[in-house]
Amino acid sequence: MQRKRIAIAAVAVAATGAAVAFTLPSMAGTAPSGGAAKVAAGDVAPQLLAAMGRDLGVDADQARARLKRAAWASKVSSTLAAQTGKEYGGAWLTKDGMTLKVAVTDKAAAARVEKAGAVPVLVERSAQTLDEAKQKLDEARSAAGDLTGWYVDATTNKVTVVAQPGDTDAAWDFAEQAGLKKSVVAVKTQARAKPLADVRGADPYIINGNARCSIGFAVEGGFVTAGHCGVPGDVTTDINGGAQGEVAASVFPGDADMGFVKVAANFADELLPVVVTDIDGEQLPVAGNTEAPVGAPVCRSGSTTGTFCGVIQAKNQTVNYPEGAVTGLTQTDVCAEGGDSGGSWLSGDQAQGVTSGGSGDCTVGGTTFFQPVNEILTANDLTLLTTGGGEEAPPAEEAPPAGEAPPAEAAGDCSSLPVTGQSAIGREGATQLQPQGGAFQANAGEQTACIQSPDGADFDLVLQQLTGRSFKTVAVAEGTNGVKTLTFDGQADTYRYIVASTSGSGTYTMGISVP
Repeated sequence: MQRKRIAIAAVAVAATGAAVAFTLPSMAGTAPSGGAAKVAAGDVAPQLLAAMGRDLGVDADQARARLKRAAWASKVSSTLAAQTGKEYGGAWLTKDGMTLKVAVTDKAAAARVEKAGAVPVLVERSAQTLDEAKQKLDEARSAAGDLTGWYVDATTNKVTVVAQPGDTDAAWDFAEQAGLKKSVVAVKTQARAKPLADVRGADPYIINGNARCSIGFAVEGGFVTAGHCGVPGDVTTDINGGAQGEVAASVFPGDADMGFVKVAANFADELLPVVVTDIDGEQLPVAGNTEAPVGAPVCRSGSTTGTFCGVIQAKNQTVNYPEGAVTGLTQTDVCAEGGDSGGSWLSGDQAQGVTSGGSGDCTVGGTTFFQPVNEILTANDLTLLTTGGGEEAPPAEEAPPAGEAPPAEAAGDCSSLPVTGQSAIGREGATQLQPQGGAFQANAGEQTACIQSPDGADFDLVLQQLTGRSFKTVAVAEGTNGVKTLTFDGQADTYRYIVASTSGSGTYTMGISVP
């Protein structure tokens, strides 16, 4: 969808205490002079190409190639996670951004990885096993002390605990208290992160009359930003002190660093799906919100430093801020400084998240974490405003979701989905976990699944999402004449399907589509 009047700008920032940085919607009649970037469908804004050239050392063609490869890798890795299930160990792009590596725990799964055009890496532990290990650390977070954080590192097939320089013993002690074996843990050092708030004089965007932050992205009815930028009920005003809206939702610290500001009616029709890269008013289009994989290039805009780029280093990281631990953040090697909080993150023209915090600065470099935008949208039932025209990632190769059975040739309605295959239930009342007897990791977005029961039988299909240390049902397939389908629009997380025989037995066909 496209609106015409107010651009979401990554400008003014700052707040006292833990309040972070929003960017403000330009007022009607005062839109930035730079105007929206002229970008052909499927191309990359020149501002991002320039920033990627400066920070990643690539020319324009190389930058475009890396972004295109990242879009392909996002779709392929998500599909392979669904195909290989409990054998999946994670995926990442190599340093050059062009080779997708996928970790799996057996040779049969490795063959599927090769067929999809990626490089298989045989590992000892599955992603599900590593996620369970990280969950133990999350549950023990009260004993983390001054540790920086922890995350699953697919490249080492371990859980990495991050300590402050000179304090690695604390990391090993924490892992031991959480009940983890040393063989599952790696330790590294990094300065402790903090929310990137700042305090400044002028107040172009105000929270409760004295705090400033940066807007992340425009959504229907308002904008998303960092959670530490305010609590529900906090009032926001525009550059002229006029009533603008109020904080409607906020989480920080805890399971996220996310916030949503609902704007007044006079602002709601004036939001634009663009991001302003600096105070000179250069604007970037936001065409969608496809999540980029580890190793993908990513760029950040903030009111203090403008636009800087780097790569995604890790996902689902727990960051131990002085205010408390925050789970589910994404780590990057992009620099940022005080006042950049809440600002927008893009991979090409795809929205990725909003700035949470970090360490270092843009003189010597640093590490910065962002809150994934798709989780904010899902948790608050929000719709991102987009310019449209985003390039679709090519589909992955087809492969069966269960056993070693070949793909179904013509299985009614289920055959149209990209991952199709057959398996069998031997007796009435029995159940199976799919795919491959385990769970899989999916990007945020809509999942679709279909099951065709054998003649004379009735099979049910449910989708479950991992919540804490258990799975909960989030969707149930419905249909008639032996074919049932379901759809679920959810956040990036771990899921599994359960197939259950209500009556009868035999071979069924199943299809899956993942975002």
